[in-house]
Amino acid sequence: MRYLDFVRTRAHGKINLGLDVLRKREDGYHEVRMIMQQVGLYDGIEIQRIGAISGFRHIGIETNLKYLPSNENNLAYKAAELLMDEFNIQESIHIKIRKMIPVAAGMAGGSSDAAAVLKGINRMFCLGLTDMQLKERGVMLGADIPYCVSGGTVLAEGIGEILTTLPPMPSCYVVLAKPGISVSTRTVYGRLNAEEIQNHPDIYGIIAAIEKRDIVTMAKAMGNVLETVTIPEYPVIGEIKQIMMNMGALNSMMSGSGPTVFGIFNDIDIAKNAYMVLKGNPSCRQVYITDGGNGDERY
Repeated sequence: MRYLDFVRTRAHGKINLGLDVLRKREDGYHEVRMIMQQVGLYDGIEIQRIGAISGFRHIGIETNLKYLPSNENNLAYKAAELLMDEFNIQESIHIKIRKMIPVAAGMAGGSSDAAAVLKGINRMFCLGLTDMQLKERGVMLGADIPYCVSGGTVLAEGIGEILTTLPPMPSCYVVLAKPGISVSTRTVYGRLNAEEIQNHPDIYGIIAAIEKRDIVTMAKAMGNVLETVTIPEYPVIGEIKQIMMNMGALNSMMSGSGPTVFGIFNDIDIAKNAYMVLKGNPSCRQVYITDGGNGDERY
């Protein structure tokens, strides 16, 4: 069987249209119910097969951001290592990651990179694993990875690994803005007291609106309980949300544990205006306008 010498793929970011935490489990994980939505913004992933080098295997990592780890601390490295260990692949590979998804931003960028590498290694070495089999392996590395393997619009339950595919989100434009801060997901969940949550988002109301192709009702129903932890710690997140609402967003919310804020728009001109205002705001480090599906980022 002939292996591929080169694989190129995309690792899409995600937003959460709804994020609810039901309880803290005895194993320390949180039971969640959330709606994950793939967006057009993506990292570029290239995997090159080098072959055997001096009789030992090597996994090389290269990124366009110098502060990201280029060793076994990178989740993409761990994904490659997982499959190469299991299938006793002794060849060397080089993984090049062009980061566009904001880092430590609540958009599953690292998890998406790892999922893309799982799929890429599966293709390169003709392993024949199904998406379900890749998800079963991916969850060992991170709770978001199973979702990132398939993407789309999905209801995620359990710790995020129980996935139910939903109809695609109604057509819209998504403006993304990350302030110049990074947030630790572990820290946010550690500070959350699930028993004290007063207002839970209407997850099933969001699903019903998606099924009816009603973007306005869907946007109004959005909610994220982690905002109760992150926004008091980083008020700039709330400020960016308010700017998006003032600029005509149907709704604006923090994605995941933050700090990225997104706004849902059903008019491209209004979305562009919001993008330009946020682009000129010194509180925003990275700003994008994209769609809510598989397309490329628009700016």
